[in-house]
Amino acid sequence: MAQRLKGKEGRFRSNLSGKRVDFSARTVISPDPNLSMNEVGVPEQIAKILTIPQRVTEWNIEEMKELVIRGPDRHPGSNYLIRTDGRRVDLRFVKERSVIADTIEPGFIVERHLNTGDIVLFNRQPSLHRMSIMAHEVRVMPYRTFRLSLYVCPPYNADFDGDEMNLHVPQSEESRAEARVLMRVQEQILSPRYGGPIIGALQDYISAAFLLTRKSSLYTLNQVNQLLATANYEGSLPDPAIIAPVPLWTGKQIFSMFIPEGINISFKANICRKCQVCKREDCEFDAYVIVRDGNLQFGVVDEKAFGAGEPDSLFHRIIKEKGPTAARVFMDSVGRVLIRLITDRGFSMGLNDVTLPRAASQRIKRILSDADTKVNQLIETYKRGELDPNPGQTLLETLEQRIMATLAEARDSAGEVAGEHLGLENSAVIMAQTGARGSRLNLSQMAAVVGQQAVRGERISRGYVGRTLPHFERGDLGARARGFVTSSYKSGLDPIEYWFHAAGGREGLVDTAVRTSTSGYMQRRLMTALQDLKVESDGTVRTAPGRIVQFRFGDDGVDPSKSDHGRSVNIDIAIEKVLGKGRMK
Repeated sequence: MAQRLKGKEGRFRSNLSGKRVDFSARTVISPDPNLSMNEVGVPEQIAKILTIPQRVTEWNIEEMKELVIRGPDRHPGSNYLIRTDGRRVDLRFVKERSVIADTIEPGFIVERHLNTGDIVLFNRQPSLHRMSIMAHEVRVMPYRTFRLSLYVCPPYNADFDGDEMNLHVPQSEESRAEARVLMRVQEQILSPRYGGPIIGALQDYISAAFLLTRKSSLYTLNQVNQLLATANYEGSLPDPAIIAPVPLWTGKQIFSMFIPEGINISFKANICRKCQVCKREDCEFDAYVIVRDGNLQFGVVDEKAFGAGEPDSLFHRIIKEKGPTAARVFMDSVGRVLIRLITDRGFSMGLNDVTLPRAASQRIKRILSDADTKVNQLIETYKRGELDPNPGQTLLETLEQRIMATLAEARDSAGEVAGEHLGLENSAVIMAQTGARGSRLNLSQMAAVVGQQAVRGERISRGYVGRTLPHFERGDLGARARGFVTSSYKSGLDPIEYWFHAAGGREGLVDTAVRTSTSGYMQRRLMTALQDLKVESDGTVRTAPGRIVQFRFGDDGVDPSKSDHGRSVNIDIAIEKVLGKGRMK
């Protein structure tokens, strides 16, 4: 009896709390940057099977007759007709559908095909937070996959390496209205966890925004018209920044056309070099962003301005001050422009992007040989018994820590040498600096040196008795014998380095699998414990029987989802508004 009831496959969790449902579909997802963040592309094959019951009225009777005549095989059509006496007619087996259509009168219900503009729920498992299921508007499309905008990947934690997602069709007017008002993607931009935007630009959008808004970007009238047409822009063109010999517009002007009026904000961009004294608008790297009354006056747009999960960004301000619809229109329009721009310009990375000049490679070799010498000196000092132990550590632990520090410093120095020779015109550097993808470390590993491979935060020590591999002497504590990889990914690892690298990578895979199951069970227990807590109308937090847990929610009464990234009031922004408006005058 107990076995039938308990656990994931038991009666409660499998048949009562969770059931299989009708009016749902599941298939592979793929990206479509031309869709709005609110939309989902649904294959026509699926749209012809999923239905929505629509009541016939005197206003839509002709339309409903047309759908019945089209039948189940032509989209948009209908699959069933339900008469007022409750009898259901399956239109697959009706010879003359026009005869049936003539009998339709108000009160009948037509189960019509899913069509463009309908509202559906879209979900990706594991459903870890509220944004794992959101309401999208359907756009019926050809082919066999669900299409979704790239903006909604972070909340779903989705990628396109074979992920599948579920789609559910609400059947009643009330449920559709509720989904549209409460669950639409644009209503979920701000995370209920801390009030910051969880949806935003990523990867190509960020690289393209940087390329568009840097100082050297100038566009002719034809190019500007092409970009604006892609975004369905209907406003007027500003005056060109350069008039002769040909009128030219700056990328900043193009970007500013989509920022709503009245937005004032200033912040440091991701490409900021963290100088000792900030020159603000006089920054030679154009890294200080200033927006006044919706005009981007200084600075480049990168992850800090509209990236997913960026607090106090330009996008965050737009949604806080202008609401979710304005924020969605801004993001959709800008996104189309940026994708068009990066498609026309081309943006790729090749081996040349991580190829260093001979002088740089020589410097890196010297840095690594110096580090190797230092490590050998440390080992000699340890063997002679002259090493001073760190407080609370044995001699061997002290040695290991100092060796790791020496090698890490060498890797960083080699990375800096590589960085000096890879300028900001380099595609890989643009991606790393703007926050689009990757990091300086990834770059230096590709171009200069991969560095120390670690297992459980320590150098690799286990393998054969007294040594890691049979290629080394017993008791060898040197850098190479314990998993330091001096090659770069470009030059290629030798077999021994490759083995150490595989050992370090294996830990990541095992760790991920173990962490997922632990955190999943922990979340389940937390949810079970806290599911009955709710905020009553008097502001107290109570359990189901009415016991008081807190006199005020969070002891301060602040709703995290309405807060400004955790703060109940953002003083800096209030000052910025006043100063911004003052400066405009």
